[in-house]
Amino acid sequence: MILKQDINVEQRAETGRNNFLSGYNCTQSVLAAFADLHPDIPKDTLMRIAASFGGGTGRLRLTCGAVNALAMLAGLENGNPEPGNLDARARNYALVQEFAAKFREENDSLVCAELLGLRSGKIEPPRPSERTAEYYRARPCPKLIECACRIYASHLLEINSNQNQE
Repeated sequence: MILKQDINVEQRAETGRNNFLSGYNCTQSVLAAFADLHPDIPKDTLMRIAASFGGGTGRLRLTCGAVNALAMLAGLENGNPEPGNLDARARNYALVQEFAAKFREENDSLVCAELLGLRSGKIEPPRPSERTAEYYRARPCPKLIECACRIYASHLLEINSNQNQE
């Protein structure tokens, strides 16, 4: 991936947070913070693809939506669209695992329910919670989104640094 612009880590984190506060789900918020790096894909297409992965995938409270977005960004960066290339698939999975390990190290979990402090194990109704001031006060999601954005932006800075050294 060759970047034609500087990456400001804190600006990307703030953009991700603001995306969430404007109504996007966690996955959409992170992905939208980096949509400009993929001008060949309309932003609305990216947002539709990411729409089902918020709430720990469809409010099932499984993998955190911010982590899902990191996996999507890894795929956009180096996923191989051709079937059967196991080496390319392994490189992509390694990047996903690297991002997930960093997220887990900072947040102690990758699981939406655990990050939200939900322990019941029952499936929630599909209707998302209303976005109220109380909703935002009770959710760690903005900080988790910032974390995911920092992880990916820092990764991009490392790529830039490596390219400049070559």
